Amino acid sequence: MESNKNIGRYELIILKSEKEIEIMREAGRIVAECHGLIKKMIKPGVTTLEIDEMVEKYIREKGAIPSFKGYHGFPFSTCAAPNDVICHGMPNNVPLKEGDVITIDIGALYNGFHGDSAWSYAVGEVRQEIKDLMETTLEALHKGIEQAVEGNCIGDIGNAIEKYVRPKGYGIVVGFAGHGVGSTLWEEPEILHVGEAKTGPKLKNGMTIAIEPMITLGHWKAKIDSDGWTARTIDGSVCVQYEHSIAITPEGPKILTTL
Repeated sequence: MESNKNIGRYELIILKSEKEIEIMREAGRIVAECHGLIKKMIKPGVTTLEIDEMVEKYIREKGAIPSFKGYHGFPFSTCAAPNDVICHGMPNNVPLKEGDVITIDIGALYNGFHGDSAWSYAVGEVRQEIKDLMETTLEALHKGIEQAVEGNCIGDIGNAIEKYVRPKGYGIVVGFAGHGVGSTLWEEPEILHVGEAKTGPKLKNGMTIAIEPMITLGHWKAKIDSDGWTARTIDGSVCVQYEHSIAITPEGPKILTTL
């Protein structure tokens, strides 16, 4: 039986209709198309502000609105997280350098529903340990997605990610987490990337969630810059992140933020 705490949280989870999920799929497609453009754009010398401007222009051309711009006062359309930045970094005019790794997080609001996805990109040639970290983090995302089926629990997602990542010696950020997504950008439930199997609210068809493991080469703890937004690793170690928005369906998990 679920605890009273879990029941209370579960009542806040909003199930989506098939029609609403299809709208979210269109929002997610716009986000995925932005990531496709970024992949072609990433190279030494490009700035994250140039990427942000391109993304905002594309989202608006598609009849959507950047989800992040203005959210609690955030001034940009993307979050840019280079190297030791975990998340919520602000785009700037500093050129990316050979060997950097950069995560770009994008949200698009289309016909009342959000798509949300982050992706990490190598800038030129990166160190092998960063390549390995990127590969592990992407696979960890897919391990989590595999558990996003009706009847499983929220804890099964975090447990699958943790069991895959921990033996490799990486840090798993726990101060920031995945979340429900829908007509608002952040909904219940919270999706941790660590946890115990068979714990937390059960997954139901119609739930839409964002799974977004943030994995580091060093310590998992974060510190916040003076801007009040930018979260960094406390030891300066590299962090990468991959995120997809997912729908729980009778046919299994459906990735909404892909082409």
